[in-house]
Amino acid sequence: MRSKFKWIFTLLLAFTMQFSFAQEKTVTGVVSDVTGPLPSANIIVKGTKNSTQTDFDGKFSIKAKQGDVLVISFTGYNSQSINVTAANTYNVTLSEGVSLTEVVIVSEGYNRARTKASTTSALTTVTAEVIENRPNASFLNSLQGTAPGASILSSSGSPGSGKIDLLIRGASSLNASTDPLIVIDGVPTNGNQFRSLNQNDIETVSILRDAAATSIYGNRGANGVLVITTKQGKYGSALKITYDVVNGVNVLPKNKYNMSNSRQALTIEKNKNTGLGATLTDAEIAAYSTNTNWTDEFFGVDVTQQHNLGLTFGGENITTYSSFGYFKQGGMVPTTDFQRFTFRNNLNGKSKNGKFTYNTQLSLAYSRRSELNQETNDGVNNNTIQNPLHGATMGLPYVEAGQYATGQDLYNAIGTDFSGPNDTYVLEDILKDNSLPSWADESAVLANISASYKLTNDLTLSNKFGIDFKQSDRVFARSPWSYLAIAVRESRAEEFGGFERISASKDFTFTNIASLGYSKKIKEKHRIDANVYMEYMKAHFRSSSQFQNGLNLLTYAPGAGTGYIAFNPATPNSYISTAAASKIDAGTLSYFATLDYDYNDKYGFAAVIRRDATYRFVDDYKWGTFWSVSGRWNVDKEKFMEGSIFSMLKLRASYGTQGNQNIVAPGYGTNPLLLATSIVRDLNATGAGYNNDPGIFVSNIANTDLRWEEISQANIGLDFIMLNNRIEGNVDVYRKQTEKLYSDINRSAATSIYSQSGNNGGLRNTGVELQLKYNVFKNKALDLQLFANMAYNKNEITSLTPTDQSGSALVNQVGDMAYQWNLIPYVGVNQANGNLLFLDADGNVTENPDLIADRRLTGKSSVPVYQGGFGFNATYKGFFFNTLFSWTKDVWRVDNQLSWAYNVDFIGDDNVSSDMLNAWTAQNPTNFPALNASNGSTYGSTATDRFLYDSSFLRFKNLTFGYNFPSNFLKGTFIQSLRLYAQAENLYTWTKWRGFDPENTQVLSVTAFPNPKTVSFGASIRF
Repeated sequence: MRSKFKWIFTLLLAFTMQFSFAQEKTVTGVVSDVTGPLPSANIIVKGTKNSTQTDFDGKFSIKAKQGDVLVISFTGYNSQSINVTAANTYNVTLSEGVSLTEVVIVSEGYNRARTKASTTSALTTVTAEVIENRPNASFLNSLQGTAPGASILSSSGSPGSGKIDLLIRGASSLNASTDPLIVIDGVPTNGNQFRSLNQNDIETVSILRDAAATSIYGNRGANGVLVITTKQGKYGSALKITYDVVNGVNVLPKNKYNMSNSRQALTIEKNKNTGLGATLTDAEIAAYSTNTNWTDEFFGVDVTQQHNLGLTFGGENITTYSSFGYFKQGGMVPTTDFQRFTFRNNLNGKSKNGKFTYNTQLSLAYSRRSELNQETNDGVNNNTIQNPLHGATMGLPYVEAGQYATGQDLYNAIGTDFSGPNDTYVLEDILKDNSLPSWADESAVLANISASYKLTNDLTLSNKFGIDFKQSDRVFARSPWSYLAIAVRESRAEEFGGFERISASKDFTFTNIASLGYSKKIKEKHRIDANVYMEYMKAHFRSSSQFQNGLNLLTYAPGAGTGYIAFNPATPNSYISTAAASKIDAGTLSYFATLDYDYNDKYGFAAVIRRDATYRFVDDYKWGTFWSVSGRWNVDKEKFMEGSIFSMLKLRASYGTQGNQNIVAPGYGTNPLLLATSIVRDLNATGAGYNNDPGIFVSNIANTDLRWEEISQANIGLDFIMLNNRIEGNVDVYRKQTEKLYSDINRSAATSIYSQSGNNGGLRNTGVELQLKYNVFKNKALDLQLFANMAYNKNEITSLTPTDQSGSALVNQVGDMAYQWNLIPYVGVNQANGNLLFLDADGNVTENPDLIADRRLTGKSSVPVYQGGFGFNATYKGFFFNTLFSWTKDVWRVDNQLSWAYNVDFIGDDNVSSDMLNAWTAQNPTNFPALNASNGSTYGSTATDRFLYDSSFLRFKNLTFGYNFPSNFLKGTFIQSLRLYAQAENLYTWTKWRGFDPENTQVLSVTAFPNPKTVSFGASIRF
């Protein structure tokens, strides 16, 4: 407890003699007993001319005159007011308290701001200190474990990947988009990947979860909302320059498959009587010297670095924040990396009388992502030839690496025979520089300008206009000197091989939000805030692509358009160039209104109603209405709470509706507004008909009844601060119901289709969320804060048209959880013969279950039930030590990579797990199936639950340790503050999952590149 702890401010006032005391003077001062900067302190002089100093670092210069009132405040302390007299020195004592009100931005773009005490919403705000300087290309990775109810899982650790899944309060849909809306500086965005956003520019991220906060976003807030505010300058502040630098290394995590070394692999082959091992004696196997670790060949330690330069300045009526950023991350796999350059300028201004205010935000970014074909081509996920994660695991260890210098050498040696180690040799060739060139460039502009004018003291007119522009350029090629190009060329008996595909897209979206706001305080106890809005959004998408088959290896250069072979009709060949283009225009229009009422800071009421229109549906269903009501009771304001342990105790409740117009789930990095553009229209197409004659046929039968998915949500929450501000937290209980799910509807076969997608079914999510902070110590020497959050979410399908899912591994069934595993139970090994044993539908043990009839629901889902995070922040005499752990529980995935490692049919062609050394034999009856089990090939697959694993995890997400140099150490230098630190990301993971990384939402584990372990060192310097 620090109830008696005091900051002593010694204020040295200098008055010039030639002026009277009524003349404004420059007051200078210094704060004694301070070891470092106090960035959240404020000094305000109230008089005939108001002036303010912020970003307080122990020294100040401020204008004042006799008779003015000097107000000094510091976060966590009660402010003090001092009347300026003739005295030169003032000793000011700040007692511990909560003098500065913490403002929580609920939705900045819609002019709504709340304090912790006055908000009626369930939200969590993550500050810049949590996410800045973290070695992640996307800020979403840095949010994992920081907020209850927000499940963030990265399905690819490849640098710059957009494969990040964020669910807020569970999945609200089975087939439609489940991505939350992300709002940046008040402007809603359409993207679902944000690799062009520099996370060091972010001031706060508010995660909005309940209807009270999200209904104002209408047709776009169904899956929750993330409100991002970027850094701004402050009025009356001097020029401040900051430089942040981070350098580190990325390391691939290890798996637990126990893959064989060369001697183990040869022994297993000998036991199976196949492959090279079958031709060797035990002595020859024991003496075998070659032992290649293909993981080390295909993956290596890589470098990450980032540099950020920031400048802030504030005059009396204008402020600016500018930043320049560079980020680079290696991909650990040859030919992969990510680089990004960013620039941002945020400008704020106001008129002299304060009636007119304006601000602009401009963000420019350019990034290049060198990526594998596997990252965007699901067709090669299970292909050891093009998936290095798969190939590194399954490559035979008893063959040498680097035997073939060129693709031609490899083709001369193996032709098109991919058996044994040959597929691994092909992968070696693919990972050579410019063998399969593949990169994606993105140029992004995010900008907005807004202005507001106070028509009266109570009435304000505002307008915000924003643009979100992305241009993507991608090159993917099969160079003519690569093995694959040569193999295809020879199979076609052609002179030239290889191909190049170049594609480009432009996505331009603009949004305009006009509003009129009324704010009035009546008789000191009543406050009314009312706003009306109109929002118009329009998206224009254009894309084009060209494809060239046949490249001249003497003149070809990737992406340069050189080396293209012209088509010659006189010589039959496939050197045919093709081109394609597409165009989409989409838009929405919305009218909405908000009403907020507060009585004496004790009771509050809020209401939202929004009318939305979208281009996606027919006129009868184009418009939808969404709304919410919410209220709060600040119990701590009641007389019976006087003297209690609570400094804030607030009960809140809300109910409301949202809509989901994005009824088709977008791919990673895809604008969901641009999908399903013609789903409500009849479409025809041309093609070959009877007798191969050209004809016209129906390609799409319109579903004109299609409309939004509708979500209703009820929430009850409790917020509290207690024990002299030592403990702070909140608890929320919610129920979220989705109706009119986008799913299959059975149709008559007379229509030529058996089913059609439409609105059909319901889904319910219920859950509990908890967040706690505990200030264990809070004094000058030691500051220690513990924090934790957790969330429980249960989903249940409440209605759905029955469909035949008997042969599916994942099913959706009424009364059960979504995405439930439907598998045959595996019960072990028949000790009489080494065969695999299963349970049939009647519970009988069998060696030959029916692959469809004997499946059953497991009660296990691929969607997490529990998730959360915890850690601590500690400082001691300038040293700081911060930790963050994230976790998920009760989530299940099939480990198909392990099924490959256990597949007896692969022995001799691929590497297998050394667990097979313990396979059943008559002399060694074990619980690992025999290598010659008669049912091993048929039932060793993912149709059974043999490879269904709990992929819950506890991850040491982030550790940071460093030192803030004291101001007296830097005295006399041009450096105002210096911070050095070391940090580790994804340091260690505790899990039952045997693969590289349990953090994935993909059904098949082999598709998921693991998140790397990153160790880095950094410095933050302020000039």
